[in-house]
Amino acid sequence: MSHPLLETLGIANDPRLQGGPGAIDTINPSTNEAIASVALDDASAYEAAVGRSQAAFIKWRMTPGPVRGEVVRQIGLKLREQIEPLGELIALEMGKIRAEGIGEVQEAVDIADFAVGLSRQLYGLTIASERPEHRMMEQWHPLGPVGCITAFNFPVAVWAWNAMLAAACGDPVIWKPSLISPLCAMATHKLCNDAAMAAGAPDGLFELVIGTDQEVGERMIADKRLPLISATGSCRMGKRVGEVVGGRLGRSLLELGGNNAMIVLEDADLEMATRAIVFGAIGTCGQRCTSTRRLLAQDSIVDGLVDRLVKAYKSATIGDPLDPGTLVGPLVNEQSVDAMMSALDEARQQGGEVIVGGERLDRPGNFVTPAIVKVPKGKAFPVAACETFAPILYVFAIDDLEQAIGMQNSVDQGLSSAVFTTNVLAAERFLSPEGSDCGIANVNIGTSGAEIGGAFGGEKETGGGRESGSDAWKAYMRRQTNTVNYGSSLPLAQGVVFG
Repeated sequence: MSHPLLETLGIANDPRLQGGPGAIDTINPSTNEAIASVALDDASAYEAAVGRSQAAFIKWRMTPGPVRGEVVRQIGLKLREQIEPLGELIALEMGKIRAEGIGEVQEAVDIADFAVGLSRQLYGLTIASERPEHRMMEQWHPLGPVGCITAFNFPVAVWAWNAMLAAACGDPVIWKPSLISPLCAMATHKLCNDAAMAAGAPDGLFELVIGTDQEVGERMIADKRLPLISATGSCRMGKRVGEVVGGRLGRSLLELGGNNAMIVLEDADLEMATRAIVFGAIGTCGQRCTSTRRLLAQDSIVDGLVDRLVKAYKSATIGDPLDPGTLVGPLVNEQSVDAMMSALDEARQQGGEVIVGGERLDRPGNFVTPAIVKVPKGKAFPVAACETFAPILYVFAIDDLEQAIGMQNSVDQGLSSAVFTTNVLAAERFLSPEGSDCGIANVNIGTSGAEIGGAFGGEKETGGGRESGSDAWKAYMRRQTNTVNYGSSLPLAQGVVFG
């Protein structure tokens, strides 16, 4: 018997859930019991999806932008209708708490709203020509079918960031979701595809292919029919995607790992800082790319701040993510628990002190207690340079802002960063060219929790891509420069005389 959420969301009778050879179980991380068995798509299913996407592109690219926007508006309305059950499915399958699951679906709703407005604002420029009786302009055209690879931790929102913008820009999307959270992808795809088709979109605008990296992923990234691959996941995965897509001179939009630091200076509001650190470090059980992983606090306040954090950590309720009283759900699987325990062992070997948490709980599921590790000042601590996707916070005592910025920027990733200070000079220095080297730099808010209005992404091994707001839409279009001669002569540029 299928789970009631699958019935509510309309996927209980999906053919993929009938099992069969090669099917995989999707696991509830709170119990480690199977929710459903999901049959995987093969190479022929991928080829069929690409064919439908190519056919849809022929029609969709000539559909006026505001008409495309109306389709996206209907998708947003459908997501609003199902925000609670879809958010609960995220909690069930991925393990983040119900409030965060619903918040993730709200992100999808918000980006649909953003894309509706965008559909009337795909602006080009008019450019002054150096030649008389000539006009120059640039315009943006749809790019083509987009391949979208998403990670387990945001199984709805990240696809929506890509798909809503791509659809408004005139591009179909072929989605390869994580095999850890396929039910979320199936439910999201059905809701959005049904709404799109009812609103007049062509068949093939949204395609879903649930398959292995070997069978589907490698084909997708090597496929010249997909001019853009948007991939969210680990730095290791991103390097492979970038290598293969670059080898065929395609475009890649990479959203990869983060090793995010929060700097707290002695003039900071410590109550605000504490709240931001706790959510950033233990929210989603530390499984966000923007999770706070390193705390860099000045000597004069570090001990008092740690005392506040320890008290907050001890009061955080760990348990069933669907229980409204829970603040920390499980890690996604047993391998993640093992990785956390291994990182803590390394931290101890390198001289770190685990001052709270760091335990594997003796109960069904993948539950752990979020950990705080105090790092000896001035001592090399290599484990903190690695991104462990778990709720571990490394605490460093620092002398001043200059030292803190140097330590923050010393890691390979460059996604999110934050400083807590009431000193405007320190805040502005943190945001200056000699400050944070991350794609996101915040003042008096945490590292985690981005709004869709701003472009999301980072530098260095985080990949350099940008999704969501601002001008991120340009990644899904091709730019064309046009020059029109409305005179009767043919002057050349740069004053060249020929013949």
